[in-house]
Amino acid sequence: MAFLIRTIAVAKSGREIVRDRRIDKDELIVGRNPASDIHLPDLTVELEHVKLTDAGQGMIAARALGELPFSVDGQSVTEARIDPDAGAEIAVGPALLAVSRDADGPVKINIQPAPKDKASGDPEAGFALAKAMPSKRAMAWIGSVAILVLLLSIPVFTHLFRTPVENDPDNLEKGAVLFDASWSTGDLSMAHHDLEDNCEACHQSAFVSVQDETCLTCHEELDDHAKMDRQLTGMAPMSTGDKIQWDIGQALGKEGPLGCVSCHTEHEGPVKLEASDEQFCSDCHNDMDARLTDVSFGNAADFGEKHPQFRPKFYDAHFAKEAKRVSLDDNPVEMSGLVFPHDIHVSETGGAAKMAMSLGQYGAPLECSDCHEEDKSAPGGFKPVVMEDACEACHSLVSGTAGGAFTSLRHGDVSDLMEDLAKVNLASRSRVTTGRDRPGQYGSGGRYYANFGRPSGSYLAITRALQKGGTCGDCHLRTTTDGRPDLVPVNIPDQYLHKGFFNHEAHGDDVAECTDCHATDKSGEATDLLLPDLESCRDCHLGETAVKTEEIVPSSCAMCHGYHTPAAPWKPEDHPKLPGNGPNDNVAAILSSLRR
Repeated sequence: MAFLIRTIAVAKSGREIVRDRRIDKDELIVGRNPASDIHLPDLTVELEHVKLTDAGQGMIAARALGELPFSVDGQSVTEARIDPDAGAEIAVGPALLAVSRDADGPVKINIQPAPKDKASGDPEAGFALAKAMPSKRAMAWIGSVAILVLLLSIPVFTHLFRTPVENDPDNLEKGAVLFDASWSTGDLSMAHHDLEDNCEACHQSAFVSVQDETCLTCHEELDDHAKMDRQLTGMAPMSTGDKIQWDIGQALGKEGPLGCVSCHTEHEGPVKLEASDEQFCSDCHNDMDARLTDVSFGNAADFGEKHPQFRPKFYDAHFAKEAKRVSLDDNPVEMSGLVFPHDIHVSETGGAAKMAMSLGQYGAPLECSDCHEEDKSAPGGFKPVVMEDACEACHSLVSGTAGGAFTSLRHGDVSDLMEDLAKVNLASRSRVTTGRDRPGQYGSGGRYYANFGRPSGSYLAITRALQKGGTCGDCHLRTTTDGRPDLVPVNIPDQYLHKGFFNHEAHGDDVAECTDCHATDKSGEATDLLLPDLESCRDCHLGETAVKTEEIVPSSCAMCHGYHTPAAPWKPEDHPKLPGNGPNDNVAAILSSLRR
């Protein structure tokens, strides 16, 4: 027996879409099962709902396979005989199957949606849940009203009649506005996670963006790297789109640009605050010479391609009161007041090496770490070199013995040195006169015998110590102050690079040796400024977009610089504490305070 199945669908435009297929079988299954001969994907249809079979003599038998009936010409039945020549309509769920046959042709079954305005043919009429629930439209309106009442009216009402709360950075007091968190656009960052349910901690006024003043009540230690008016002058002009967005933001009380929230976006999820990308910095610094013409620093856009040469800050003249920034391109010379040569001390075969090998505290040629001891809390990452710890093992200041122990001259102050030398020469002075006794002179050991002369020996000792080849001259430059032998003050800054952060620990033993960056083994003069230049750092550090390899390290601006100084919030967690800006925070100042 042959069936011609014709499916008629109606497009949104009203056009009918007709698809025909022929089935040569003696029976057809109509149901929700995809394997059914006539598949009706609707929950009101059973998996196998109706079976159509050949009843002989050209008749078709229809029989329900489950508990649900079907309709034939509007009558609900479970079994029926259908004459295709006369035609009939079988309603199964939402579909209407019109059975007919042309002369000597196959049985035709046209499938089309059943009209829903027929009460008896409504496929959902028998479902109690559908009859009990409101319509979908009604449910949508009810839900909208509930949201407005619960999540908007209540927060607005409680905000209007609340007792304003003080800024509460420790989140000790919950906010007074109810349901305000339901309007949060997302979770807060990890740093602000404790304020998750206290919107008022940051949003002091309703429908107004968070103000800078509110941020600074908790982050009062932050400081910008330039005054706001300077930043506004130096910033790149905004595009038309950005300007429109900012106008809208400012209409809603958003401060900026350059306000806190212009860079620190919240409600982005529980993530760690990340440093801004390189573009954030280069927007202003790439063309700084065109917008801030009174500044002396160069343009910077990418460390690998466009970055000015390093300009460390150090003392370039003896007796200088302040350190000076000088570019490494200018072959700078450091005037520290010392005559210390590095190459002699780090040589593995020289006299210094042999002396160090003979001393128990070293036992081997000197290494950089024998004098330069790391200290994460120190401004430059190292403790100041102390003469008594690092130098005196070879450059002895022992002046004598007292009580069975050695006495040493004090180091660091010429007045102390003079006082110690004077004490050394107070003992066992020789007679003032020798040889022939003059008339009337008292005998040795007599009542008036004493050394009334000047303790010339002490002055001679001071002169020898400060003379060329003297003890002090081993390390210091000699000078004369008010006609008296003296030493040039030692001027060594605590930190050479003040505008960037450098972590020695990150460049430790597994990465590089000290001499890879600091050419101490070739430095024979104390005036050598042993700092690596820009090109040396570029051997490993390239710009933000560089491809990371075992040797190349992509380096954005934030790796070495911090927007907020001196807080530097984006510096590595183990980065040493930065120096203050006071006038007395360097070694030179400390030593100067010790001088007479």
